[in-house]
Amino acid sequence: MKLFGVIPPMVTPFKENGDVDFDALQVLVLFLRDRVDGLFVCGSYGSGPMMSLDERMAVTEKTLEFVDGKLPVVVHTGAASSRDAARLSSHAAAIGAVAVSAVAPYYFHHNSEGVLEYYRAIMASVPPNYPVYVYHNPRFSGYEIDMKTMRELADIGIAGVKDATFDIAKFSAYRRDLAPHGFDVVLGTESIWLSARALGAEAFIPGLANAFPELCTRLHREGMKDDYGRAQETQFTVNKIRDIMYLAGSTQQAVYAMLSIRGIVQSRPRSPFLAASADAITAMKKSLDELGVL
Repeated sequence: MKLFGVIPPMVTPFKENGDVDFDALQVLVLFLRDRVDGLFVCGSYGSGPMMSLDERMAVTEKTLEFVDGKLPVVVHTGAASSRDAARLSSHAAAIGAVAVSAVAPYYFHHNSEGVLEYYRAIMASVPPNYPVYVYHNPRFSGYEIDMKTMRELADIGIAGVKDATFDIAKFSAYRRDLAPHGFDVVLGTESIWLSARALGAEAFIPGLANAFPELCTRLHREGMKDDYGRAQETQFTVNKIRDIMYLAGSTQQAVYAMLSIRGIVQSRPRSPFLAASADAITAMKKSLDELGVL
């Protein structure tokens, strides 16, 4: 199995009291369902590490229910412990997710043997040949997985990597050294899709696609057609929107604000993330209007 297309890391909507807003989750899933190629749930945008295991499993269950078989769902199952990551992975595989992806165990900094042990535990918790992806995000795990360890992970049967390093040289090395052996190399951002596509990427996991799925899908299709002239224009527009996102304080906070600005769904992030201020939302809307994407 290889992932394909636009697979947004879906945000998890929360109520003002911090509870998961399952009604808003349904609205968001139904909005995205006909506009993208898959969903990636409970990741960084999805606030997975900020939820309890029971909440993460409930969000996964409800997402699969709302998707109703019309999209593949990949579940982020990374945790601080091997035991929790294995429990989440076993659950996701049992209820119909097409794959799981786990960030390296976070908070503590683990050596390569610890990282390998963690992914072995995940693989042991799912059926044979079930796809398990590394989610490589050193900013959030707190440390790099070096190329030697990534090769060892490929050798023990890890299916691929969601590369969220924002490092095109590292992405190129994965494509050069690992992809020829069947290792699926998936881009974890919209910001460098065109560069990654030139290196053979076929799937990306763009946070912006929560609020602007049509634009991200257009960018993907232009890249897949090798229409680099149009794709360059679309990539520049995408990156201008990314600049606007930081008016909210972070890209995660911005997605909730942009969903509201577009009239898709009203929700908020979970504390300690703060909802974008009224001034920030006004500034974002003005900039998006000027860019002509609303």
